[in-house]
Formats: sequence, C-alpha cells, structure tokens
Amino acid sequence: MSQPVVTRFAPSPSGELHLGNVRTALFNWLHARRHGGRFLLRIEDTDAERSRPEFAVQLLQDLRWLGLEWDAGPGREDAAAPYEQSRRSALYTAALERLERAGQVYPCYCSTLELEVSRRAQLASGKPPRYAGTCRNLDAAQRAARVAEGRQPTLRFKVPDTGKVEFTDLVHGAQIFACADLGDFVVRRADGSAAFFFSNALDDALMGVTVVLRGEDHLSNTPRQQLINAALGQPSPTYGHLSLITGDDGAPLSKRNGARSLRELREAGYLPEAIFNLLFRLGHSSAVLGMHDLATLAQHFDTAHLGRAPARFDFAQLEVFQKDAVHALTPERAAIWMQAHLPNGLAPETLRAFVAAIQPNVILPREVAEWAAVIFDDAAPAALADETSESRRLIREAGREFFLAAAAAVQASGTDWKALTTAVRTATNRKGPELFKPLRHALTGVGHGPELAPLLPLIGASRLQARFEHAATLA
Repeated sequence: MSQPVVTRFAPSPSGELHLGNVRTALFNWLHARRHGGRFLLRIEDTDAERSRPEFAVQLLQDLRWLGLEWDAGPGREDAAAPYEQSRRSALYTAALERLERAGQVYPCYCSTLELEVSRRAQLASGKPPRYAGTCRNLDAAQRAARVAEGRQPTLRFKVPDTGKVEFTDLVHGAQIFACADLGDFVVRRADGSAAFFFSNALDDALMGVTVVLRGEDHLSNTPRQQLINAALGQPSPTYGHLSLITGDDGAPLSKRNGARSLRELREAGYLPEAIFNLLFRLGHSSAVLGMHDLATLAQHFDTAHLGRAPARFDFAQLEVFQKDAVHALTPERAAIWMQAHLPNGLAPETLRAFVAAIQPNVILPREVAEWAAVIFDDAAPAALADETSESRRLIREAGREFFLAAAAAVQASGTDWKALTTAVRTATNRKGPELFKPLRHALTGVGHGPELAPLLPLIGASRLQARFEHAATLA
C-alpha cells in the first residue's frame, strides 16, 4: 500500500506573502488534493528578531481568502502539534541532544568576523566557501579556554569527510552532492535556537510530510537536510524545487519591477480566482484552458509538468484572468466586491440594476467608483470641461440642435433608450456612430463602457435632460 501524500507550506512570518510564497502554497495544496492527501501549514517563527505575530495572523487570513485551507496547522491541531516552531523548542533540544550523544555535532566558537575572513580567503584562492572545520577537533581544554573568553558557541553538524548525498528532485532530476563540498553547518544558533536546516528537516519528519515543493533557492539545503534525517534515523520527503518567478525585465520579481504582496492585490480588488488561475500556469504547464476553481485545477496539477526555466509574471495576464473572474461573479458576490466604492443609500433595486449594468465593463473596484460618479453625480462628466478632449470634439461636430433634440426626447419619453435614439435620429437624420457616439460622450464623457440602455434609468430623466442641455451649450 502506497504512503499517503502529505505536503506542507512552511512560511516565516517576517513579512507579507508575495506571489512566490503564494505559488509555493498553491502547488503544495494542489498536489495534496490531487492525490487525496493532506496539506499542512507550519509557521517557522524561530527567528525571534524578524518574526512578527501580525504577519503570522495576516498570512493565515491571506491563505483562507485564497481558498487554501489546511488540514492541520494553526487552529487545526492534531497529534503532530504545535504547528508554530516557536512552541517546539523542546523537540529540537531533545533531537540535538541525541546527535550530541552520538558525536555527530560539536560546538563552534568562531566569531562572525573569523568566519568572514575564512570565507574571503577561500574565495580568493578559488575554492568554494565552506566552514574550514576550525573547531571540529578541539579538545576539552581548548573549548574551556574559548568559553572563558566569553564566546557563545553555535552547534555544527559533522558532515562526513567522504561520500556523497544523492536524491531525485521532482523538477531538476537526479542530484549528487559530494560531502567534502558541503562543510559542517550550524544546527543550533548561539542563542540556543534551532537553525533552519535542522528544525525544518526535523519537523517534516515528525509531521509525516512526504512531498515538499519549495523554491529552487533551497535546492542546496537539501543534501544537508538529508544528512540530518539520516543521522536521526528518520525518512526524508521527496523534494521538488520550483523555478524562480521573474518580472517583465527578467529579474527576480520584486517591488522594483512591480511585485505586490497578496494583501496589496486583495485590497486593490483582485479576486482569488484570478490569482490562483494565473499562478497555476507560472512554472507549470497544462493543457487546461480558461478559468477554473481550485478543485478542477487540482485534478490537472502534475509535478511532471513543473518547468526548470524561470516563470515570468505579467500583470497583463493577471488582468485577463481578473476580467474573467469579475464577469463570472454572481450578482450577490459582485455587489459585495463593489460595496466599498458604491454611493451610500442606494435602494436595493437600484443597486441590483447598477451592478448588472457595469459588471461586464469593470476589472477593479476603483472603476466602480468612476462609473458611480458618472451615473449618480449631478455634475456633467469631467471630460467635458476639457476643450481638447474627444468628447468636446464629438459634441461640436454633432451640433447644438442634436442635443436639444435629445433633451426634448427625454422630456417626452423619459429614460427609454429606444425612444430617445429614434427621436434624435428622426430629428437629425443621424444614424450609426454619428448618432450613438455624441450621445454616449455627452452622458458619460468616455467612448466606452456599459450599454447605455440600462444606464439611462439609473442616471434618471432630470440628469439626462440637464446633460444634453449642457452639451448643447458646448456645441
């Protein structure tokens, strides 16, 4: 019987979730769901200086908003709990003591300056930087002398002098690392806290994690973690190291080239469906097209289709998915999405009509406010104040009589679009673009947007007549 699939997302709460983090969480969630497995959430907050509780709270909110619920983790604890590393120090201490008794770790008294000098010397001589083993064979007296100097030791793992570490990566294939190239590495910091290499590997084993998808910057960590697992007699998960996400300029995605945190995207009005549909396709090839829910994407997620080349994030692609996501919203959800940008006090029937009218023509909520102003403000559209605007040109070409005819039609037939256009066509003999464009620009100040027929009742007869009369004065 095959082992159940267990994946995890293990963020450090030292900042906001960015799209690289989110894609890692998404891919692990999709892989678990495809195989009927479990998705765990672990908060790696052992770095007391950088970890902040508000970031931990926010990342839980971000993941829930995206739809990535976890099977075990904060708030859903099981036998492997706790899922915050800051609460697991006793487990780390016990495991480190086992390694100490086995002679597989040793105290290192080297200062940061000494380590930097050694690193630079190695680089200058053309050697890869690795720990030189300065403290590896100190005797008791030498260690006591360093303690007497007030040095606080780290604890280093004793890497075998010979041999190699081999594993197969789900993305990069067969990997071979010579132990001699790794160097002894820190498993416990000078302040007594467990280092990333150690706590991360131990927790994966204790929590039964079988597959880890993470960024390719962690690929070089894997042989060290394999050695830790072997020393503790525990299994290692299968790893897959995901390609880098870059911006339009080919550089790693960052604030400089347009990256935004998930919170920023959410607050700007981007929908979770748009984000996870785009991320599904960044570094993962699939024949599935269009918008899909998470359950459908999970059916089509395949680690065999993970690419090695950097994946380029393009805001234009996000806009495409966002447009499709907005258009697919139910009227009720669309109203909630627009709520912060709607005028206060709209009657329920007016709200429903407004949402239905503009939903096919907006991508972000800020556009809702723009259309609300166009429809409900008593003032003429702002574009009409600019004599050089397209609106003013079309109004001049249409002429004063055109808009007086439109105002008269509203006075006679109210907000009936068909009656309005029929009356103006009869009075002016204009048709097609020569009829519709001036009307649209006089009413909205733009040449695009929702169909005018459902907008007219929302604007109201008095505003319609006032806007046409104002256009007549500008013609």
